[in-house]
Amino acid sequence: MFLNGGGMRGGDLHHQLRGAPLVKETRTAPKYRFHSVDDRFPALEPVDEGGVAVWGELYDLPMETLRDSLLPAEPPELELSVIELEDGTSSFAVVLRKEYRRTATLTDISDVGSWRQYKGIEPPA
Repeated sequence: MFLNGGGMRGGDLHHQLRGAPLVKETRTAPKYRFHSVDDRFPALEPVDEGGVAVWGELYDLPMETLRDSLLPAEPPELELSVIELEDGTSSFAVVLRKEYRRTATLTDISDVGSWRQYKGIEPPA
């Protein structure tokens, strides 16, 4: 499972992973726009052009943990999807639901490419 917000190490949802091991830090393929939703959480948005690579963490997350713990803690603006990582492999991740593209307050943070950097939690790379 690719995580790029509160589920990452030190995030407010990290405990929902129930000890799932970190596989690696990685980036998505450059096929996404990256948004701050109401300045509460990040959201990936798949796009056909103008995409960027977004930084995150890849976890070996059991399906039971995904179903019973992590997904119920995610905001309703997000949904489970399959994304492409920078090495061409696929991973589960949550992405912005299409219907919220018109109604949520979105700030495009694609130029930053990292939720932690956007929130000032880590220095720029």
